Amino acid sequence: MKVPLLDLKAQYDTIKDEILAVTVELYESQRFILGPKVEQLEKEVAQYCQCKFAVGVSSGTDALLISLMAAGIGPGDEVITTPYTFFATVGSIARVGAVPVFVDIEEGSYNMDPRLIRDKITKRTKAIIPVHLYGQCCDMDAILELARAEDLLVIEDAAQAIGSEYRGRRAGSMSDAGCFSFFPSKNLGAFGDGGIVTTSSGSLYEAMKILRVHGSSPKYYHRLLGGNFRLDALQAAIILVKLRHLDRWTAARQNNAARYRELFGRAGLDHLIRLPLENTDRHIYNQFVICLKDKRDELKQYLQDAGIGTEIYYPVPMHLQPCFKYLNGKGGDLPIAEAAAKETLALPVYPELTYEQKSYVVHKIKAFYSS
Repeated sequence: MKVPLLDLKAQYDTIKDEILAVTVELYESQRFILGPKVEQLEKEVAQYCQCKFAVGVSSGTDALLISLMAAGIGPGDEVITTPYTFFATVGSIARVGAVPVFVDIEEGSYNMDPRLIRDKITKRTKAIIPVHLYGQCCDMDAILELARAEDLLVIEDAAQAIGSEYRGRRAGSMSDAGCFSFFPSKNLGAFGDGGIVTTSSGSLYEAMKILRVHGSSPKYYHRLLGGNFRLDALQAAIILVKLRHLDRWTAARQNNAARYRELFGRAGLDHLIRLPLENTDRHIYNQFVICLKDKRDELKQYLQDAGIGTEIYYPVPMHLQPCFKYLNGKGGDLPIAEAAAKETLALPVYPELTYEQKSYVVHKIKAFYSS
C-alpha cells in the first residue's frame, strides 16, 4: 500500500470544476496582480480569522517580513521567538537587521514556553513572535500578558494554523498581526506561493498596504522603502475556492488524528510513542507529529521502504543553523527543542487519508518495534 505524506491530487480531484471555472474567469479578466479577487480574499480571510483587516502578500515569509517592517523593527532591535520552527520565522527577523533571541519550547506541544520569555527581555527587545506549530496555538494569554506589561509587539506566526483556536479566539486575531502561508502543502494551500497578514490595527494595515507595493503611495511616490510583496490574483481566486471547503477538510484531519489515537492505543504502542498533545480549543492538524525516544531515523527509513511518506519537522533547531553562527548558539542551550529535532516524526494526516491507510501506517510502526 502507498501512503504519501500528502496527496494534493486527491484534494484537487474533489474541487477541479470549481478551480477551472475561477481560473477561466480570471484569464478573461486579465487582472493578474492584486485587484478584486485579492480584495475579496482579504475580506473573507479577515472575517474567518476574526480580524478587521487582512493584507494579501506574496508568501508566508513575506507576511512575516512586512509585519516587522510595518512595525518599524530593524537594526539594534531584539525579537524573541522559538528555535523550533521553519526558517522563515527567524530569517525574517534577521533580514530586517534585528537580532533573534530564542526561548525553548514546551515538551509535547512544541510551542514556545512562555515561562521562559521574561528572562530574555532586555531594553532592546521590541517584539515576540510565537509560532503556532503544527496547527495548535501557543499559550497566548501568558504571552500577551507579558507583552502588554513590557510594551512589546506580538506577531503570530500562524503559517500552519489557519482556523486554529485558543480559548475561543482564532489564530492571527490575538496579537498585533497574524502571518499566514498559502504554500501548497498548507491546510489552505495555493497553486504556488502566497500569504496574508491579518490585523485589527488600522495603522499597521495602512502601512502594509503601502509596503507591499515598494512603499508607493500614491503610485510612483515613495514615502517608505518597501518591496514587491503583492499577491497574485490567480492564487487569490484559487484560495477563495478552497476557503469554502476548509472547515470540512479540518474536520477530516481532526477525525484522522482521533483514529490514529485509537489505532495506536489498540496496538499497545503508548509506552514507545508520544502522540500529539491537544491543549487548545481547536487543533487543525497541519501535521500529526509523534515523538520517539529512540530509532526515529531507522523508523523513517523502514516506513519509506513500506511506501509510507513521513517528514522530520525540524532536524536542526534555528540556534544551531550555520547562518546563525554569529548568535553564538551551541548544543545544550535549548535542550527540549534539540530533543524534539532528534525524536519527532510527522505522519500522513491529510483529509483524504483512508482508514485502511491509517491502519497500515500503525501496523507498520508496530511491526518495526516488534522486530
